[in-house]
Amino acid sequence: MTQSIIPSAEPFFFPGGSTGVLLVHGFTGAPKEMRWMGEYLAQKGFSVLGVRLAGHATQPEDILRVHWQDWLTSVEDGYHLLKGVASNIVIGGLSLGGVLSLIFASRFEVAGVIAMSTIFELPPDSRLRFIRLLYRLQPQVPKGESDWKDPVPESDHVDYPYYPTKAIIQVQGILAELTRALPQISAPCLLMHSRQDGSVPPEHMEKIFSRLGSKDKEMLWIENSGHVIVRDLEKGKVFEAAEKFIRKVSETSA
Repeated sequence: MTQSIIPSAEPFFFPGGSTGVLLVHGFTGAPKEMRWMGEYLAQKGFSVLGVRLAGHATQPEDILRVHWQDWLTSVEDGYHLLKGVASNIVIGGLSLGGVLSLIFASRFEVAGVIAMSTIFELPPDSRLRFIRLLYRLQPQVPKGESDWKDPVPESDHVDYPYYPTKAIIQVQGILAELTRALPQISAPCLLMHSRQDGSVPPEHMEKIFSRLGSKDKEMLWIENSGHVIVRDLEKGKVFEAAEKFIRKVSETSA
């Protein structure tokens, strides 16, 4: 059956210079999350590709048929496409996209990694031990209250309205893989997280940072944004930090 992508949620590609930037959206989200960042970086002369993760940006039922390895394959496909026009690649992602970017960097050659609002572990909840049974009784998990600071981008944000419980099993799997991958990462890393993130506690950034194998790593705190820092009030600060980091690592790897 043909999957119909939600209008405005399509993948995107902006051709530019020899440095490529691969952008990865979050869990239940869509490439639209990353588009403003992609447009900004394209204006600065980079080649930018925003991928769509398997099972996303269509309908929630589609995510039930994929495994976390399929999400990594979506990223790998984008990497090889971008390699056709770029000599070195920086990968960046939001939330689950940050997880995928970090794991990918432990397996493939990248000039740098930008991980934003990245989850390290699921919240403590005794029900998670029984989730393979629970999803049959409770197929959907409601999302929490909004933490957006800017209501304008929130109003046309594209994501699924709930978390499919079965898909959380795949999040468990990929977070276990992240724990194994972090010490294996040697590429330079920039981590960004909002202190007011209502979805992923800010201390997750510090937990990731402490486990990273990379010797070149830095953290940047965002003060006045919610979870989706690439679209909220301080997106400009996020974009400028990303551009500075990309230029630094692309010059080093040239």
